[in-house]
Amino acid sequence: MFRPLSFYIGLRYTAAKRRNHFISFISLTSMLGLMLGVAVLIIVLSVMNGFDRELKQRILGMVPHATIQGASGPLEDWEEIDRRVQEHPRVLAAAPFIQGQGMVTGGGDVRGVMLSGIVPEQEATVSIIENHFIEGNLDELKPGEFGIIIGRLMANSLRLQVGDKLTVVLPEASVTPAGVLPRLKRFTVKGIFSVGAELDGNYALIHMDDAARLMRTGGRAEGVRLLVDDLFAAPRVVNQVAQDLGGRYYVSDWTRTHGNLFQAIRMEKTMIGLLLMFIVAVAAFNIVSTLVMVVTDKTADIAILRTMGATPGRIMRIFIIQGAVIGIFGTLMGTALGIFGALNISGFISWLEGLMGHQFLSADVYFISYLPSQLQWQDVAIISSAGMVMSLLATIYPAWRASRVEPAEALRYE
Repeated sequence: MFRPLSFYIGLRYTAAKRRNHFISFISLTSMLGLMLGVAVLIIVLSVMNGFDRELKQRILGMVPHATIQGASGPLEDWEEIDRRVQEHPRVLAAAPFIQGQGMVTGGGDVRGVMLSGIVPEQEATVSIIENHFIEGNLDELKPGEFGIIIGRLMANSLRLQVGDKLTVVLPEASVTPAGVLPRLKRFTVKGIFSVGAELDGNYALIHMDDAARLMRTGGRAEGVRLLVDDLFAAPRVVNQVAQDLGGRYYVSDWTRTHGNLFQAIRMEKTMIGLLLMFIVAVAAFNIVSTLVMVVTDKTADIAILRTMGATPGRIMRIFIIQGAVIGIFGTLMGTALGIFGALNISGFISWLEGLMGHQFLSADVYFISYLPSQLQWQDVAIISSAGMVMSLLATIYPAWRASRVEPAEALRYE
């Protein structure tokens, strides 16, 4: 006979066609529930990982990791500060900027805008925008030409193309012989970018010399933005840099501008993971009801095995193996389905959007315009292990009940 005996009988009980089809149905639903719970948990956590990645790569690739600004106005010697900042071992690159808020008008429409004055050759070292141009590039921004680069959503809203004119209006008034008028300037669209985020609708770039003239900073930079080697070390690094520079400076970093969004995604991933783990737990503990009914159905068989010399421990192992087979197969199938879904969910949602003609994630509402997914094998290992462990725990009580069956009582009415 096949050895060990507990393993042989446990597998036979699992594979055999039972007289009680209801028990077979409950076993199947337990396995399917566990499979779907594991698969959904892997897919959802992969999507949350994708949002986390996009926040780091796209949003934080466009906005500064950290900035150093003058405490009382524009930096008088920004070239020297820029040079000294880049000497820090944890600063990968630095670039000057002038930033302001205003409105842009064109095509009969008006939008709010965050206007950033840059030095093109240096901006390419601290920003990912160079990789996301639809038309044009940073080199199109020439000092004195008053060119502007805008996002795709802004271009669509204002019905603008490369070469078209738009007007930038600043929230500052100028006193003229005609009265008090807002400060405004005509710009020519030199390029259009798309990073698939909300920045496509409210962010624009101009040359720093033009920004200095428009915002009257006297040719001085408002501050210097930093690209650091470790995103999470940015607050510490920028403070160290400011101390090394000496003097009075105002420092900021991404945790102040976008930290709440990042923390929200982290918290949502944790909470959703815990909630979905309860679904896996419910599916796993359905094995309890399945095995309890199997024990009831097999009471006579258990009694016969006991009279033939099977110990309570061997009887217990038989039903642990039977429940473990259901749990392991359900978890493995759910893991395979979850991996397949996580790797293809982005393409599927894009196909579904094209089929329905509706965009589920609009950049006007959400910070990215598509559903990202990033499969992390650490999550897969944790979820699969948790599913198997909960499945094994669910077998203990029914198996213990089976081991407590008394042969004389069970065979009295047989």
